Amino acid sequence: MTTAVTIPRHGGTGGRTAVAARARQVVKAYGTGETRVVALDHVDVDIARGQFTAIMGPSGSGKSTLMHCLAGLDTVTSGEIFLDETEITKLKDKKLTQLRRDRIGFIFQAFNLLPTLNAIENITLPMDIAGRKPDAAWLQQVVETVGLADRLKHRPTQLSGGQQQRVAVARALAARPEIIFGDEPTGNLDSRAGAEVLSFLRKSVDELGQTIVMVTHDPVAASYADRVLYLADGSIVDEMQNPTAEQVLDRMKHFDARGRTS
Repeated sequence: MTTAVTIPRHGGTGGRTAVAARARQVVKAYGTGETRVVALDHVDVDIARGQFTAIMGPSGSGKSTLMHCLAGLDTVTSGEIFLDETEITKLKDKKLTQLRRDRIGFIFQAFNLLPTLNAIENITLPMDIAGRKPDAAWLQQVVETVGLADRLKHRPTQLSGGQQQRVAVARALAARPEIIFGDEPTGNLDSRAGAEVLSFLRKSVDELGQTIVMVTHDPVAASYADRVLYLADGSIVDEMQNPTAEQVLDRMKHFDARGRTS
């Protein structure tokens, strides 16, 4: 488990918070008849722009499914999902692929770095594939934010796990996506490296204005977020603003106890 630290929150402009993504009455079901399993059960949620949102819940609660549907990585059975004002649930495969490439960033447990490329080449790879030239000033700001300026020529095998994940974070940030999704992004890291990466994610929200949605099972990781959404049985059953690790742990214990008695 990562080391707890006190993270300052930036509350934005004080006006109505803009919405980066939203789900309306989203259902995701697998199978039919008696074998039908509902992973998401009429979910409504808004993801605030320029904030860090964590999604938590017991195993099988639907948290990863929700993230995958919000990110356009999985289809929905019914309902609507919007990225800003674009309804992604109606896009054809080609348009959806383009949207994910141009407007969404991803950070996963597996760093997904190419071993033959150095750090800066891995960071700019998605833009290179898309034929887009990186914004040099923004790229430098991202590299400095994640603390990689002196490691850019190193290949993944020459980097620690935490440094590799920082490269993955920088890769997601470099294309200036509207929103970044992370599925247990510190799950393969030790506590110190995990705390480093979480600090960089927090910093990217506070200093770069990034919007981040992260699925996690770790109360300490969730404490870096502005808001925690709790899922159970495919539904959002609670949320918490400006959480501490202790508050998140207490809430998760409540859900675990409820699961054992249900």
